[in-house]
Amino acid sequence: MASPPSFSDFPEDVQLNVLSFLSPAEVSAFACTSRRFAALCSASASDSPVWLAMCDRRWGSKTLIRSWASDGGGAGVPYARLYRALVRWEALIGFWRRIGHGTPGTPPLLFFEWGPSYITGSRVSPSAELGSHGVLKVPFIWLGLSAHGDPVSFLHPGCRFEAPGEMLSSASGSSSSSDSDLVPVAVSFMGCNHFVVEENWSFYAEACGDDSGVLDQVAEIESTSPPDRLMSEIYQYFANRTIPGGDKASRRQRKKKWEKLGRRRLWEAEHFVKIANYEPTPSRPLQGLWKGICEENLLNFYFVAYDDVGGITCRRVGDAGELFSGYSPTFWTSNTTFLEAPFSKEELDLYGSRKHIRSVASNWSNLDREVVSRILCINSTYELVIPDLYGSSGDPGNVEGRIWEYEDGTFGFGFVRNNFIIDVKHITSNGHLLDTVEYCCNGSIL
Repeated sequence: MASPPSFSDFPEDVQLNVLSFLSPAEVSAFACTSRRFAALCSASASDSPVWLAMCDRRWGSKTLIRSWASDGGGAGVPYARLYRALVRWEALIGFWRRIGHGTPGTPPLLFFEWGPSYITGSRVSPSAELGSHGVLKVPFIWLGLSAHGDPVSFLHPGCRFEAPGEMLSSASGSSSSSDSDLVPVAVSFMGCNHFVVEENWSFYAEACGDDSGVLDQVAEIESTSPPDRLMSEIYQYFANRTIPGGDKASRRQRKKKWEKLGRRRLWEAEHFVKIANYEPTPSRPLQGLWKGICEENLLNFYFVAYDDVGGITCRRVGDAGELFSGYSPTFWTSNTTFLEAPFSKEELDLYGSRKHIRSVASNWSNLDREVVSRILCINSTYELVIPDLYGSSGDPGNVEGRIWEYEDGTFGFGFVRNNFIIDVKHITSNGHLLDTVEYCCNGSIL
């Protein structure tokens, strides 16, 4: 009787397909079973078929895995190293909110998405155009791999690069299109739902060919100089610094780079926390980030969250400089039981007596009415934060409202005291921003 086939008897493509389901620790253990499998699973080889298969299975539908390994400009980044970087950066995908004080006038929301061979983070905010559902998308941070496979990240407000090699050339100053706003940064995670962006001073020293003692001396200058003289003294140090045996041309080049650094203001660290559950689910159809045009005919962002006891809260995501900024409350309810059709005459009259500020119906031939599938009773949360803001003293009905859920999955909300309905639609779909309005390097809108 013939013995059953072993794993070694299967074709290599079948073996790779099976191994792609393993974790890195399991692959390492499997590599110890034979010399052939050790070579097949080698983490140091730039073209390891096992690590390529693992990367492709996990992220192949979201980005171009082979481009990550080759676009840095080097001979090829080992796929095992790429796997480790993407496991860490994968947690960035989605929405984040800045905490603390940032640069004045900058939106609090940050959205990360996959690129062909990099990950980009963009600041997003409602369009200022009246009656528009457009979402402004301004590039903020870029993350990729260097030619040696090292994770690198840069702030690049308004700049566009098609490959990591272009970004690295621009940052190091070797490109004629070098952008003075390009800032190398370090992205440091503080747990799973919090990261900080800080300026990466070590990149400047490496780009200028300086030794490791440079950063220590810069730190000493920072600790002993008042803020108004800090950048001046740093510049003087690097501008006057020479290397024994170095030629004048290289010294002039280093002097020019550090002069550019000395003129630029220091980048202040920014902290961000993750916005979980920013898209609705079948069990929580109202959950997530939404956008709708309010009574001023301007677009607003709204965040709807379900709490642990079954309640729903909606808050308006405001700009940092506004009164009651951050998450301004809009409505809440502790009872998530919907009213189902057929609806009572009172509910039909309540809905029919109100106008839609701006419909988001998929069928643009019928803008006057949305097709309501369910109704939910809500209350205004402004009355909880700012009592008597709307003169509702002694009249609880004045803060009462409704959510009208439509058949296409969107919804509208309004209050008894008003005669209008704010209809909202999704900000994202399948991990991509909808209705984006992007800015070019020169500040123009695409």
